[in-house]
Amino acid sequence: MTGDSRIHNFNAGPAVLPLSVVEECRAALPNLKGSGFGLLEISHRSQTFQNVLDSAIARIRRVLSVPDGYTILLLQGGASLQFYMSALNLLRPGDAADFLLTGGWAKKAAAEAARIGDAQAIWEPSEEGYRRVPSDGDYAVREEAVYLHYTSNNTLYGTQFHHIPDSGGKPLVLDASSDIAGVPLDISAHDLVYAGGQKNLGPSGVTLVILSPWALSRVEGGAQQGGIPTMLNYSVHASSGSLFNTPNTFGIFVLERVFNWLEENGGLEASIARNEAKAALLYGELDRTSFWVPYADKDSRSVMNVTWRLADEALEPVFLAEARDAGLGGLKGHRSVGGIRASMYNGCHIESVEALVDFMQKFEANNS
Repeated sequence: MTGDSRIHNFNAGPAVLPLSVVEECRAALPNLKGSGFGLLEISHRSQTFQNVLDSAIARIRRVLSVPDGYTILLLQGGASLQFYMSALNLLRPGDAADFLLTGGWAKKAAAEAARIGDAQAIWEPSEEGYRRVPSDGDYAVREEAVYLHYTSNNTLYGTQFHHIPDSGGKPLVLDASSDIAGVPLDISAHDLVYAGGQKNLGPSGVTLVILSPWALSRVEGGAQQGGIPTMLNYSVHASSGSLFNTPNTFGIFVLERVFNWLEENGGLEASIARNEAKAALLYGELDRTSFWVPYADKDSRSVMNVTWRLADEALEPVFLAEARDAGLGGLKGHRSVGGIRASMYNGCHIESVEALVDFMQKFEANNS
């Protein structure tokens, strides 16, 4: 256990937050920044909250090196809404978009885009069990495609892109929900990046969207003749500074504090180093013995979500129960995959991974 009897949290999302951020939330609940209003009670039209929002946008731009001219939005609905909203804003009737299907979330993104235009999977390793991401030569982007969409990190299967996919010169749309601010990311190489906040950025209910000038011009140029519903129109939210409707004020406050924590702890470069160290520690244990069976191919392994089975799968329920008793929570694999999964987002301290590896070694010794 960690301080205040907090469990070692390996949940895939909503996920662990830095303890200092949790404590800042607790302090702000009765009185936000001396305003006299509690964090959950403040008006989104107040100057106090506007200052929080402005700070969040500025920190995002600094930490992620968002280029000048790119628009940053803080919306609601999670990545699941962005599956549809991105296509709705970028595609006109009859337009095509290509998708790299590396798992369940990418498949859902393609299915939602198919409601708008000709959304086509140009690569999908379903017969292989989604154990890897594609190399650039594994697919060909259609000449008529408006953009190429990919999901950088697959939380279900534990795979991750360690390169920017070759789009053949087409704009890139990225779902970065589960590794943004934790791995290298060249925003300038993408035209639309979106991410649900509940993994690396804060709590559930806030969604980060980053738009290039090209992406915003697609909206303003009249995508989807007949009009885009107001709440689903990027241009509307951009012109309103993410305040067209009442936003998730609590979520934006937490996100701003998370980015403050990132800046105080070395920025993106230090975050990447910490995550690589955690992953190396856990994968080192998984590769040490045949007692464990890692799921993803080595060159596609995620540093955020590590997935594995036990060689004797009958021991998995025992492992999960004993792990929970030992203060290690959130290790059950996704219901569609099974097995074990350890999600090690930015808020997960390396001490938690050390505790997990220590438990794994003892469990193997007791069950070999």
